[in-house]
Amino acid sequence: MPRYKRFADASVSEKILDSMFLITIGIGYLFALLNLYYTDQGRDGEPGLSVKDIQLAYYGSHNQTRLGAAINGPMESNLPNPAAKQTILDWINRGAKEAEYHEKVEPIIQQNCIMCHSAESGLPIPHFTSYANVVKLTETDTGATIPALVRVSHIHLFGIAFILFFVGRIFILCEIPVWLKRITVAIPFLFLIGDIFSWYIAKLIPGFAYVIIANGALMGTAFGAQLLTSLYQMWFYKPKSNPVEM
Repeated sequence: MPRYKRFADASVSEKILDSMFLITIGIGYLFALLNLYYTDQGRDGEPGLSVKDIQLAYYGSHNQTRLGAAINGPMESNLPNPAAKQTILDWINRGAKEAEYHEKVEPIIQQNCIMCHSAESGLPIPHFTSYANVVKLTETDTGATIPALVRVSHIHLFGIAFILFFVGRIFILCEIPVWLKRITVAIPFLFLIGDIFSWYIAKLIPGFAYVIIANGALMGTAFGAQLLTSLYQMWFYKPKSNPVEM
């Protein structure tokens, strides 16, 4: 770890290293937002990402099946035409029988879905490699399952915490009031934890989708403020004559 206490004491090489890290992480965060958008948008049957989409992601619709909710929402664009979607919906409505699955539904899935919904893809999504796997998704849509939430939770907590630590470690070299610096480095972690726990509550109380959005927005705002302030002070800020407290 460097011994200097502010950016004015850092070498140009160190500034370049820190800057490239921050820029790369910033771009990665933008792509993460795009991934969130394309994953959850359209669940309510309308274009764009809405609070209703977030509610459906965690709480579910409770008035249709998981498979039906998927092909009526974000997965509809992966089907070749409306007739293919209707074939699957009709199969679900008629009781999701195995014989009809193999005759009418399986060819559609093999041609349009199996490239992602299989073990070979490595994606943490249901596998469509057998009737038994697919028929499980014809049950009532109750949103994200607890095992799925646990899997995503530990990935987010470990991965994002490391990112926030390194960005915060760079940010503390900024020359700003100490009280503001201490609050700013803590805020992203607090909202990250709040965001994760909100997922589980939203599975029981759909209105908590607003809390998920608020936590995510506030964490992103604090994260972005640290990143941009650090880049600005590294290259454009004229330092004070005396070092500041960390």
